[in-house]
Amino acid sequence: MPKILLCFPEGKHKVLTMSYDDGRAADRKLVEIFNRNGIKGTFHINSGLFGAGDRLTEEESVELYQGHEVSAHTLTHPTIARCPKEQLVYEIMEDRKNLERAFGYTVRGMSYPNGSFNNQIKEMLPHLGIEYARVVQTTKDFALPDDLLAWRPTCHHNQNLMNLAESFISLHKVQYLYLMYVWGHSYEFDNDNNWELIEQFCEAAGGRDDIWYATNIEIVDYLHAFRQLKFSAAQDFVYNPTANSVWLSVDQAIVEVKGGGQTWLT
Repeated sequence: MPKILLCFPEGKHKVLTMSYDDGRAADRKLVEIFNRNGIKGTFHINSGLFGAGDRLTEEESVELYQGHEVSAHTLTHPTIARCPKEQLVYEIMEDRKNLERAFGYTVRGMSYPNGSFNNQIKEMLPHLGIEYARVVQTTKDFALPDDLLAWRPTCHHNQNLMNLAESFISLHKVQYLYLMYVWGHSYEFDNDNNWELIEQFCEAAGGRDDIWYATNIEIVDYLHAFRQLKFSAAQDFVYNPTANSVWLSVDQAIVEVKGGGQTWLT
């Protein structure tokens, strides 16, 4: 029987994702830095606040975030653990409706505004079409999430970012999968006068052949696709019912399991 292990696309073992909240004007500079270095981000937007203060307008957001993911952040950014459930439903569903109408794809993730959530909220999210939700508590490690509705990032960008980046880049043991997940608010770089931090990080971590650069939802979809694979009892072939390819290490050889078909493993 072969030894089968999940890999990231093209047989990679590391993935980097970035997560930034609120849709503020500083996202213009942040997106330019990401694009220059081949890094993908997920941007969590309050659609009810488009154009308020220094927040981007809907029209500019649609153009700016191309190639990245736009995700929910509730309509108006309330502290939702203090809200009645009826308001929670309204805040999430109206945000989804507005974002989906503007960006033209299904919004299936969010980050909790003000980091506010509880178990009741988590239990409601799948019924509101939300498949993942990012929290503000961090892990300081590179493990994959075990609870997508309380997805803990590796670090905020002000939490020892470059040392963590150095550790992440140096990881090489192929028996593991590694995820580095960085979160924050782009306006913090203006407030702290430290844009050089994210520029140095993206220059160091971007453009590397051994890292998969993905949005939050791309990671979620990839993990779901792996879990839906249908292996034969002898594990000599596998059927992939999804539309997405999944890469496996089969006795240390990299195999692409294409969507919608059957792949022989031995």
